[in-house]
Amino acid sequence: MENIPEVNGNIRDKDAASPGKPSNWHSIDWSLVAKFVGRAQMCIAQAEKEQDHRKVSRLQRSLVRSWQAKALAVRKVTTNQGKRTSGIDRELWDTPESKWEAVCRLNCRCYRASPLRRVYIPKSNGKERPLGIPTMFDRAMQALHLLGLEPIVECNSDPNSYGFRKERSTHDARSQLFVCLSQKVSAQWVLDADIKGFFDHINHDWLMRKVSMNKRILQQWLKSGVVDKGHFARTEMGTPQGGIISPTLANITLNGLETGLHNYLSHKLGACQATKAKVHLVRYADDFVVTGSSQVLLETIVKPWVVEFLRERGLVLSEEKTRVVHIEQGFDFLGWNFRKYGEKMLIKPSQKNAKAFYGKVKEIISTSLAVPTDVLINRLNPLLRGWATYHKGVVAKATFSKLDYLIYWRLMRWGLRRHPRKSAKWVLEHYWKRPRGRWDFMSSSNECDQTSDSLVLIKLADTPIVRHKKIKGAYNPFDKEWLVYGEQLREKRMSQVIRDAQRLRLWMSQTGDCALCKVPIDDLEDCDDHHIVYRQLGGSDALSNRVLLHRVCHVRVHALGLEVTKPVPARGL
Repeated sequence: MENIPEVNGNIRDKDAASPGKPSNWHSIDWSLVAKFVGRAQMCIAQAEKEQDHRKVSRLQRSLVRSWQAKALAVRKVTTNQGKRTSGIDRELWDTPESKWEAVCRLNCRCYRASPLRRVYIPKSNGKERPLGIPTMFDRAMQALHLLGLEPIVECNSDPNSYGFRKERSTHDARSQLFVCLSQKVSAQWVLDADIKGFFDHINHDWLMRKVSMNKRILQQWLKSGVVDKGHFARTEMGTPQGGIISPTLANITLNGLETGLHNYLSHKLGACQATKAKVHLVRYADDFVVTGSSQVLLETIVKPWVVEFLRERGLVLSEEKTRVVHIEQGFDFLGWNFRKYGEKMLIKPSQKNAKAFYGKVKEIISTSLAVPTDVLINRLNPLLRGWATYHKGVVAKATFSKLDYLIYWRLMRWGLRRHPRKSAKWVLEHYWKRPRGRWDFMSSSNECDQTSDSLVLIKLADTPIVRHKKIKGAYNPFDKEWLVYGEQLREKRMSQVIRDAQRLRLWMSQTGDCALCKVPIDDLEDCDDHHIVYRQLGGSDALSNRVLLHRVCHVRVHALGLEVTKPVPARGL
């Protein structure tokens, strides 16, 4: 890929002064925006690999000043899940005019962050987790600077750090733990660590020294304060849970935990003994586990080093939750239970996770006593599908079947409460039908379409077990040497995620890109089906008349009256 044009070390925005520069939100060509920002990020990553820090700073500064990066930042904060949640100013960017105005006024000069709005969300242990919600403008500024910071963080991240990084997930962390623990000669002991109040206790001085970005703006975010029930409080430590840039700052805080531990063991024990110690660290955000050949090694050498590593950053381990366990005793991590039965390693959904999931299902059913059956099914199906998809790569069939059984009796109780004068047999025959040779809970008001997913309750046990392909530890999405690998990985994973056969065929025929802007479609929740010939004008629902578009591109097509053509299908489709 050709390098992005530079002048005196700065990114040259060839479109900035051109007559074709957009004048409103709908006129933005997102394919050019993505191309410009992507090339800029690759240049930053290349300079970081070469340890040319002055060039990195110049490229970062040029990127955050470009209108393309500002437009992409505004698009991010107006399309994510928090787009309907405002800060203390109660301002939302929900119109094209407000979005374009935000792009025009997104400037670093004289920037001053507003205080955070404190909200609380319940935790699984009954306590509440405090979140700090920035204003839309502050979120956009964080997203803007994150575009320049992310390539640097990726170049310096640990190989087995999987939280809040592109193309990495909890499933990759699970697969890496299986690699470290499944063999007969693998480590038998595990340090299951937990950091006490991680986001609330990160040292600000340490972050100011280590984060490669504009220090004045970073200090504004860290010291912005928080408004809780009308009272203002200063923030002297920690990063707000709720900010777009907070997960990246958290990763910066813990980067070096894995590589530093390996270097320390090699120096203390020698290279040969360090290898025999079988120490491997796997981290997802602030949750991590360390494997080792003996309990003594983990308690007397590894744990003290980890404690010292965290102390410099203002963090401490939780004594109540941190423990050293044998693999035959098992441990929970990221919603799964890892345990060896004899010489066989099995990963199952943890009892705590399954219990919490069933509690949500039970609450939905108990609070839906008076709603129509199809409404209840539409409330349950997304929850069932999401939980089953999360656990479909582990030994989960027995858990799925058990939960299906519990849900069946919960629904039977729901039916008996709705019809107190009817028998159990009547309730069964009224709500459960057999269109496919088995009893399925479905809506009785639309029996003519009993095969529709919106009317038939999903059974967890129907979920096929599909093994996850782990990402390579050295993968860097901003390094051009990994572009081909990244495309192959994305295609394989998306083909497993897309359940709708027709959508999968559309996605494959478009090689995974939006038909308008040609930018990859990575999130199915952020794309729409577009009919080339509108249905109001006689267009059909056939695949030949449909394309996949990003949601923002779909709105742009209809706002400007653009014409979208069918991409040429890839060979074999």
